[in-house]
Amino acid sequence: MTTPRTLLIVAMDSATSGPVEAGDLSLALAGAELIDLLDAQAIGLDDDRIVPGTEPAPADRLLAEAADSLVRDEPYESVGDWLWRRGKGLAVAYTAALEEDGLVTRPRSRSHPFRGGPPVVVESPARTEAMARWGSREPVLTTLAESIGVRGEQRSDSPEVADDSVATVLAGVNDALVELQAVRQRRNIEEAAFDNVWRGLE
Repeated sequence: MTTPRTLLIVAMDSATSGPVEAGDLSLALAGAELIDLLDAQAIGLDDDRIVPGTEPAPADRLLAEAADSLVRDEPYESVGDWLWRRGKGLAVAYTAALEEDGLVTRPRSRSHPFRGGPPVVVESPARTEAMARWGSREPVLTTLAESIGVRGEQRSDSPEVADDSVATVLAGVNDALVELQAVRQRRNIEEAAFDNVWRGLE
């Protein structure tokens, strides 16, 4: 199973963590896509620029879609630009894909019988595989999950990522998450200031 799908299952199924912000999850999923494409040699990195690889993309529909959307002309696209462009709405797309595959369901609410509740991961070999990867503290999965606030068993050691290209992608995800948080903080400050203006006019 692909790293993005595994990451989404872990994020949805982790009982010890609160809900993950959709924007954070989308950026992490876009990073996970890049890492899987790197592993498949469908892309490479030249510094932080994403360059075409020598092999086709994996058969997964969303990974193939990601590969098809790559910028294939110089100066190519930076990891950061890719994360923001590809990440837009990506959590919704992956959740829908898991629903189509029967890996996620939306329980019906008694108060709103025609409206599904929050998505829930169902028991399946995919869930078992995802949680096994999470439990083994696979370095890439652990780093991505922890970057968006998903916490597993607390250990003193941090998993190390040896591949420089993968480390570049993970650093790009972290930078994008920091930037997104700064945007949220500015928006909250602006909204609070706006509210104060209205209170002053009352």
